[in-house]
Amino acid sequence: MKSKLNGDIMKNIEISPVSRIEGHAKITVQVDDAGNVADAHFHVMEIRGFEKFLEGAAVEEAPRITPRICGICQTAHHLAAAKATDMVFGLEPPETAKKLRELMLLGQYIHSHSLHFYFLGAPDLVMGPESDPAMRNVIGILKSNPELAMMAIKTRKIGQSITGVVGGKPISPVTAIPGGQSRGITSEQQAQLLAEAKDAVNLIEQGVEVAKPLFVQYSEAIEALGPVESHFGALSNGGSIEFYDGPAKIIDKSGNQVYEFAAADYLDYIEEKVQPWSYLKFPYLKQIGFPEGNYRVGPLARLNVADNIPTEKASALYGEYKDQYGIAQNALLYHYARLIELMYAAERAVQLLEDDSITGTDLRQQLSEPLITKEEAKESSETKRGVGMIEATRGILIHDYETDAGGFINRANLIVSTGQNNLSMDIGVRETAKQMIHGEDVSEGLKNKLEMIVRAYDPCLSCATHAIDGSSPLAVDIYDSEGQLLKKHLL
Repeated sequence: MKSKLNGDIMKNIEISPVSRIEGHAKITVQVDDAGNVADAHFHVMEIRGFEKFLEGAAVEEAPRITPRICGICQTAHHLAAAKATDMVFGLEPPETAKKLRELMLLGQYIHSHSLHFYFLGAPDLVMGPESDPAMRNVIGILKSNPELAMMAIKTRKIGQSITGVVGGKPISPVTAIPGGQSRGITSEQQAQLLAEAKDAVNLIEQGVEVAKPLFVQYSEAIEALGPVESHFGALSNGGSIEFYDGPAKIIDKSGNQVYEFAAADYLDYIEEKVQPWSYLKFPYLKQIGFPEGNYRVGPLARLNVADNIPTEKASALYGEYKDQYGIAQNALLYHYARLIELMYAAERAVQLLEDDSITGTDLRQQLSEPLITKEEAKESSETKRGVGMIEATRGILIHDYETDAGGFINRANLIVSTGQNNLSMDIGVRETAKQMIHGEDVSEGLKNKLEMIVRAYDPCLSCATHAIDGSSPLAVDIYDSEGQLLKKHLL
C-alpha cells in the first residue's frame, strides 16, 4: 500500500494485528524509494466509552461497573473506583479493610504478571524472536518446556484464588465498597490462602531461575529494541515499592525526583494529547510539555522509582537487577522487572496472611449522615469529587469522579497505565524501525521484533480504549498508483 508523507509517495509495511497483547492494534512503517524508514507508528483502533457510561450512575456503583472495563485488570479498576468513592463520601477504611484491599490487588499481580510473562512475553525469549510463529506462542511453551508452562498455570491460579476469596469473585470482584470492605475472610480462608501464597513463592522462584539466563542470552536485543529515554512515575512509600497507596513520584532519566503529588492533584501534573494516528491518548508531564514530558509507568518505572523492596527474595533479585542496570531505560527489561514484582507480590501476600488482623471484623466506616435524594440533589449546586490512584499491574491508574450533591456522577475521567506508556511505545517502534529496516523486504522475525517492543509494556487496550458498541469508526482509504485518494469507505 502507498501513502504520502510531506508530499513524497511512501510504501507502507503493516503489521496487523500486533499479537499476544490484550486488545487490537497494528504497526505501520513508511519506507521511501531509497528503502529507508521515513516514519513508523503504533496504532490503536478502539474507542473508550466507560467515562460516558458512568455519567448519571450513583458513584457507589462505580466499583461494580468499572471492573467490566477489562477481564484482566478488573481488580485494579475495582479498587481505584473504591478509593475514589471513599474520597467522595469522606470515609477512611479501617486498617483491616486496607489490608484486604491490598491482598486483593496482590492477587491480580500474581495472576496478571504470570500470565503476561510466561504466555505472552516469554515465547519470544524461550523460542527465540525469529522462531517459527506457529510455535512462538503458548503452544510452543507447552511443547518445549511443559514444566515451565505448568508452573505458570499454577501460579496464575493462585492469584485468581486470592482474588476470588477476598474479592467475592475471581473475575470482576465486588467486595470493595465506599469506606472499606463488604466482608472479610475467615481463619480457614486465611490458612488456605497462606498455604497457596507460600506455594506461589516457591513456584515463582523456580520460574525466575529459568528466566534469568534469557536476559543474558538476549542482551543484544535488550539494547537494540525500543530505544527511548523518559521520565518515570510510580507510587511511593518512603522509598519502598508500593502498589496500593501513597503519592505519585516522578523521576527524570537519571533518577532524580522531579515531582511528587497526591491523587487529587494529578491534573496539575498530567495532561493528555491526541495524535492523528491513534485513538489512544498520549499523557505527558504538563509542566514540561509534549513530547519532552514523556514518562513511563509500570514494572520498569516502579523499580526505577523505588529505593528498596521490603521482602527477602524480591529484594535479592532487585539488588542484582539494580547492580546491572541502574536506572533502566530498555523496554525489554519490563519483563525482568515484572518477574521481580511477581516475587514481591507473592511474598507480600504471605506477610499479610501471616498477620491475624487480616481476619478482623472492623471492615467499614459508615456514613455519618444519610444521602440526600436525587430530587433534592437537583436543587443543590454542591458538587463532590473523589480521586482514586493505585498501581495497576501495568502502572499508575487514576479514577476521577465528580458528583452532584446526591452522589450521582456528573463527570468521570480515567487515566490508565497503557495510555501513559503510549508515547514510549510509539517512539520505540519508530526508532527501531529506522535502525533495522532497509528496503521493502522485511522478514517475519524483524516484524516480530517490532511487536516485541509493544509486548514488553504489556499494553491493555481494553482498559485504555474500550469500544462503546464493539465497533470502531474506521475507514478504508483507497489510493491510485500515484497516491491520489480515490475513495473513502467507512466500516
